[in-house]
Amino acid sequence: MEIGRKTETWGSKFGFIMAAVGSSVGLGNFWRFPYTAGENGGGAFIVIYLVSVAFVGLPLLMAEYSMGRKSGMSAIEGVQSLARAEGKSLNWGIVGWVGTLTATFILSFYLVISAWLMAFTFQALGGNFTGMDAASSGTNFNNTIGQGEHPLVSKWYMLLLLGIFIAANIFVVGRGVKGGIERAATILMPAFFIMLVVVVGFALTTGDGAAAAEFLLTPKWGDVGFNTFLEAIGQAFFSIGIGVGLMITYGAYLSRQTNIPQSSGIVAGSDTLVAMVAGFAIFPIVFAVGLDPAGGPSLFFVSMPVAFGSIPGGGFMAIIFFGLALFAAFTSSISLMEVSVSWLEERQGVTRFGAALGMGVILFLVGSAYVFGPEYLDFMDFVTGNLLLPLGGLLAVIFAGWVLSRDMLTTEIGEGTIMNVWRFLMRWFVPAFLGFVLFFGFFDKIQEQYNVPLPGFMTMLLGPNAELPAGE
Repeated sequence: MEIGRKTETWGSKFGFIMAAVGSSVGLGNFWRFPYTAGENGGGAFIVIYLVSVAFVGLPLLMAEYSMGRKSGMSAIEGVQSLARAEGKSLNWGIVGWVGTLTATFILSFYLVISAWLMAFTFQALGGNFTGMDAASSGTNFNNTIGQGEHPLVSKWYMLLLLGIFIAANIFVVGRGVKGGIERAATILMPAFFIMLVVVVGFALTTGDGAAAAEFLLTPKWGDVGFNTFLEAIGQAFFSIGIGVGLMITYGAYLSRQTNIPQSSGIVAGSDTLVAMVAGFAIFPIVFAVGLDPAGGPSLFFVSMPVAFGSIPGGGFMAIIFFGLALFAAFTSSISLMEVSVSWLEERQGVTRFGAALGMGVILFLVGSAYVFGPEYLDFMDFVTGNLLLPLGGLLAVIFAGWVLSRDMLTTEIGEGTIMNVWRFLMRWFVPAFLGFVLFFGFFDKIQEQYNVPLPGFMTMLLGPNAELPAGE
């Protein structure tokens, strides 16, 4: 079967930056980063996170863009073609396979959460949050996702929203890079930034900005432990979008005129800025109405409706807030879908729209299983976030730093100080760091989430084993 090299490129540097930032900025910036920072040392966590982005995330982002542009192919075929050019084993294609499968697994549950967002956006439009307290908000969330009253009706409604969201993804990705992904990003991302500024301005003027700043920015070094570093690097990977073959795929559409180190810095910097600013869109309101800054979905789907329903102008801001999150989810989802569609499109006789439609059907079927069995969402989040994501990053780092020669990527990154620093980090610092994080992060998570006892030398770093409830 013949494999075709990409001939389409991004229409402009601005379009590429918007698409790349859109792929990075997602739900993790909103509910994962602010809470993780606040609970892991505030300003101290942010310092560690920034170091992780600069010395781990950014070098790997540069590597993935470089491999993509050099090969001009999807993540899977691109890695294999580079290995072939270096006279290395084609088994290195596992780098692309792990990344592509991880992207697809993440997308499968990301789409379901996006359907929840659609439901809450419609609720905001209907003014449903007015006067809502914590108990009624929790009931509303359970009812919405099919875990409360009339579960079957709610689940069919979720399936309808899931189908609509996936259809929108198929439409955009099926239209190609310029006519679909880039055009959508150049419209959605500027609107996203405007909406973010509006929400932050509203939150700071009506909420408790001082309490939010203390929670997020005050360095609490006493709260910093080994787990803080695990959380920081995990957040950097999840947020920027490295380790899933996505940036290799986007790199394949880069023109020769694009400066990869500069563009990588813009994308990583923009994503980090949005993550930090997002905390000031959420926590001033949460603290002003005396709610607990709980993390994850409960913050988004339970606490925020209560907050918006109890402050003047909150009904209108709820529409903007959930619309903002929906934009972020959509730009990320089309990027994740492109990873697998790009590979399928390279097959002779497979059209881009056909590939997008086929992936859409598969994702709808898997998403339907999550709708009817939401308990599997946590498990898939664990598998992707704590195993596949850092594993994909580690394999990509080893491939770019040790398998590919310096000359192979000099044409992409350039020669001189940047190349010297990048190659040193990719060969010596990043692999050791990621291997360390992958090993300890995985065991920390299974101890915390599944109460798997750890040996003594690990508990010295990761903390004591969780105690099982009586009777178990």
